[in-house]
Amino acid sequence: MEAVFKGLKETQSFKELRGAIAVLSPLPGVFYGEMVEVELGDGSKRLGRVLEAGKSAIVVQIFEGTAGISPESARVRFLGRPFMLGVSAEMLGRVFNGLGKPIDGYPMPVSEKELDVNGLAINPMSRDYPRDIIQTGISAIDGMNTLVRGQKLPIFSGAGLPHNEIVAQIIRQATVSGKTEKFAIVFAAMGIRFDEALFFREVLENTANMDKVTMFLNLADDPPEERIITPRCALTLAEFLAFEKDMHVLVIIGDMTNYCEALRELSASRDEVPSRKGYPGYMYTDLANLYERCGRVKGKEGSITLIPFLTMPNMDISHPIPDLTGYITEGQIVLSQALHQRGIYPPIDLPPSLSRLMKDAIGEGSTREDHPDVANQLYASYAEVQWIRSLADIIGEEELSERDKKFLEFGSAFEERFLAQGKDENRSIEQTLNIAWEVLSILPASQLHRIKSKFIEKYYQGTPGL
Repeated sequence: MEAVFKGLKETQSFKELRGAIAVLSPLPGVFYGEMVEVELGDGSKRLGRVLEAGKSAIVVQIFEGTAGISPESARVRFLGRPFMLGVSAEMLGRVFNGLGKPIDGYPMPVSEKELDVNGLAINPMSRDYPRDIIQTGISAIDGMNTLVRGQKLPIFSGAGLPHNEIVAQIIRQATVSGKTEKFAIVFAAMGIRFDEALFFREVLENTANMDKVTMFLNLADDPPEERIITPRCALTLAEFLAFEKDMHVLVIIGDMTNYCEALRELSASRDEVPSRKGYPGYMYTDLANLYERCGRVKGKEGSITLIPFLTMPNMDISHPIPDLTGYITEGQIVLSQALHQRGIYPPIDLPPSLSRLMKDAIGEGSTREDHPDVANQLYASYAEVQWIRSLADIIGEEELSERDKKFLEFGSAFEERFLAQGKDENRSIEQTLNIAWEVLSILPASQLHRIKSKFIEKYYQGTPGL
């Protein structure tokens, strides 16, 4: 049965109900991504969207699942529009669910504009190259994996690692270094536990940046289908704030593993042919559609910087989710179980971590003149420490040369004084570089091969030695 109801296309012809998927009879004029309203026999309503509109059938994703839907009494209305989100600057300082509805006890803000949450990737020809840094107050990031305004820099974590605490610290401390421009943070959490949601809400309420943060929270007991929409709502608000309100927006979304699991579940319910580890073959495209909405646009004052975070299954960095994320983004910050077990916070594993845009945003006129050389030297010296530690495991530390023992002393000081810091400790770039020089000064000046002599003369605090 097909009819027109108040100008909207309506059908009651269900073919199949399976999980979150409803298969309907074909209907002319229905398009991919169109919003659907399912009215149950008791008058309650559920939202969904069209995943496929063909000549033989229409496939609809129901956000709250199909349990309890009776094909005989339910009515399906095709609303003739994609999923739209009403956005405004008044959404800053508020908490919403995964579909953009307020859950903080306050009414929905008055919308300035309604936007399609699906959005579009930024045209490469319209992109402006990222330059200015965002200061997080975390030395391992600011000093050695600098976050650049307009960059996509993911955090690769694992079960039990403190990625939530690191994200919360970034939310509290992030600023555009040396700038007085308008700055905002949009945070989207997908599939998190209630206690994690409570933790992030407390972070929002207790931070000095409270009026600059918006949260979208999809809980673990919420329908997984909502997780497909949650990051899109966050990015839609970020685009509005950045490109229409001229704000510099930091977007933090995760856990991307929960998002990809929802994507896999949806794909399986549609009987699609799986790819690596059961994930759909289009997962790379889907992730790229999200990540590539971030950046800087020529002629626009605002920008969108993205930090997605994910938990790697079994700490496997070659797993499809971190693997594909690494291809799309401009680097990664990897957390270490070994450092975490030693009580070092944040446990950032420097050798596999990388910020590909860092080199173009640091140095004289931005951070400090010695920053590039110091970062290079820290990486090189810490890599030497890893090799010497492996050697000491074989021959014993007492058999090492005096030079090698100095490097071991440097390695311990580097981890305990530079990498390690308090969860509420907000270090400036100047403080980070000063601490770097303190630990580098443990080494003889002759071993600082990657630092120009003029910087050694100016900042070095040790004795020349070897």
